[in-house]
Amino acid sequence: MSLDKKVVRRQKLRWRIRAKISGTTQKPRLSVFRSNSDIYAQLIDDTTGTTLASANSRQKDIAAASGTKSEKAALVGKSLAQQAKAAGVETCVFDRGGYLYHGRVKSLADGAREGGLVF
Repeated sequence: MSLDKKVVRRQKLRWRIRAKISGTTQKPRLSVFRSNSDIYAQLIDDTTGTTLASANSRQKDIAAASGTKSEKAALVGKSLAQQAKAAGVETCVFDRGGYLYHGRVKSLADGAREGGLVF
């Protein structure tokens, strides 16, 4: 079974990034997953292996909003920042998950920064 070269390349990048980045309770890892139609983000404490907060573009309030996928990604970032504030998290480490830092990934990061997360 042959895997798509793009998928294999992203997986290798992801492993390389994860070797250098890990999250703690005080400074969790903001992990991003991007599918063709949606985007997902989580704040993860790697020491205990728990998710502190999560948001995605399939949530009712975000899915109902009109706009491009990049605009919805910014809403996901703002929603995640609100949940992080409620959980008592103000700083995080950004894990782009092997994706290039532009487009939807950058919009999500900018939205999280606007919401008050520092990274």
